[in-house]
Amino acid sequence: MRGPGPTPRPSRARARGATIAAFVALAPLLPAAAVAVGTLKVDTALPYVCTLPSGQQPATVRITAAFPDRAAPGEEIRPTDVTTTVELPASADLTASLGPTVRAETRLTVDVAQNEQRAQATWSGTAQSLVVPAEGPLAVTTTGDVPTLTTGTAGDLTLTAAGLALDLAPGAADGASTAPASLSVTCVPGQDAEGRTLLATVPVGAGPGTGEPGTPPASPSAPSATPSSPSSGPSSPPGRTVPAGPGTAEGAGRAPAGPRAGQQAGGGRGLTVTEEDAPGTPAGRPAAPPCVTENPTPTSLSAYITGYSNVRKLNGATLIPVSCVLIEQGQPEFVIQPDGSMHLLTPSVGNLSYQGRKQTPPFKATFLTFGFAPATATMVLEQTGPLTVDSDVLLVFPDNLSETYIRARFVLRVLDVRVNGTRLDVGPDCRTEKPLTSPEPDPVKHPGDHLVLLGKGQLINGTDATGYLLTGGGPLTGEVSIPAFKGCGAGGENLDRLLTASISGPGNHIRQVQGQTCAVGVDVPTEGQCTEDRQPYVVPKPER
Repeated sequence: MRGPGPTPRPSRARARGATIAAFVALAPLLPAAAVAVGTLKVDTALPYVCTLPSGQQPATVRITAAFPDRAAPGEEIRPTDVTTTVELPASADLTASLGPTVRAETRLTVDVAQNEQRAQATWSGTAQSLVVPAEGPLAVTTTGDVPTLTTGTAGDLTLTAAGLALDLAPGAADGASTAPASLSVTCVPGQDAEGRTLLATVPVGAGPGTGEPGTPPASPSAPSATPSSPSSGPSSPPGRTVPAGPGTAEGAGRAPAGPRAGQQAGGGRGLTVTEEDAPGTPAGRPAAPPCVTENPTPTSLSAYITGYSNVRKLNGATLIPVSCVLIEQGQPEFVIQPDGSMHLLTPSVGNLSYQGRKQTPPFKATFLTFGFAPATATMVLEQTGPLTVDSDVLLVFPDNLSETYIRARFVLRVLDVRVNGTRLDVGPDCRTEKPLTSPEPDPVKHPGDHLVLLGKGQLINGTDATGYLLTGGGPLTGEVSIPAFKGCGAGGENLDRLLTASISGPGNHIRQVQGQTCAVGVDVPTEGQCTEDRQPYVVPKPER
């Protein structure tokens, strides 16, 4: 049976990105007429309902933050000391699905309003690995940077807690690798939270706020360009950056861009949500290597991927740069398993592409050799075998649950090392002695040393998709062991043991984010997925 070809990205993109891209405004940055003289501290615990594998469960979400007690029009409002604590009940039975330890990330949606204007901000946070209790509730506390707010008009600015996404990635009790898995949990305020979700009210104006609109500042500076309307182009999910539109200095020859962060339909003074390194800021599309598919077929896809890999020995994380991956999507197959469950299986293959080689662009990692000598290594990940993508969609009305395993053989090659600024000659063949290795859930079918990443997604009929899908992208997680190094050194000096002692070992958590794919081989790609020269339109932002 010939299945469908590459499909447009599901409406998850709209759900995650349109709220910011369509509602934010480019406010004139006027000199502040007054400075906040106090601090408004927030500490509230709210009842939520979370959807878990065991079903809907009650949860408690505690949010703390600090705000200026008032602000002037045009003055930046920056929430500080933000924490989000999620307490899941013992009845959630997470030990079976997560194992003894877990890492957590949260994304709290905060509704922002002033007068008649509305916007949404995402408060993202991460947590260190913690032990899943054998009995009792699981409580995770995350921290992180959150977007700043700016408004060009007077009046009370309110911030209200809304939906929450919780990502849980498991590990073993001793920190060793486990089979990669992840659990994405969605939560909404419970019925008992009605009327209690208001986090803060920040008066904006020259004096104490009254909740009523004030007189707008005189002679506001106008935006430098007319903002696009919400329908003028694709929206960008949080953490994903779209290129500038054609005719701009940084976006010539690219597909039309959607509204940029910091813009509002209709222009004028308004409410601005500015994320750290916000997508679509005037810097334009971030640097990304070329991602061109030669001789594409009707099932050819391309995408960018980036993220972080923890190095357990160094107690830190290394950024894996934006890399191009070229994919040939396979033919979907409908299968009924012996237990009667219905599955849609799609095998695909791919490879990295950088300057004609199957590798990432070079990237740097800084660490302390033996705990005291700072060293910087320039490395690449080289693909030495097949890269396979196995997607399995369980068809269960009304839910469709997706699991995608990506397997690849990579060696870590070291190009340059500098210790205390002094270059060490590692020679031309310094690399791990074998491919990076992950626990394999099906070693009989997939033998040998290779990396394994897992992405989970959910498609509920009539609603937006969440999590990871091959065509739409999303987060992928896994654990990897870094093998010993070989071939490092020149002139009779052997540096194998130095690099092995500093870097090699198990229990290194990986979190990659794949962007929206470009369906390269179709006659007319879906708007917002490809540039005019058929390269991926969306450049993802790494997430910890």
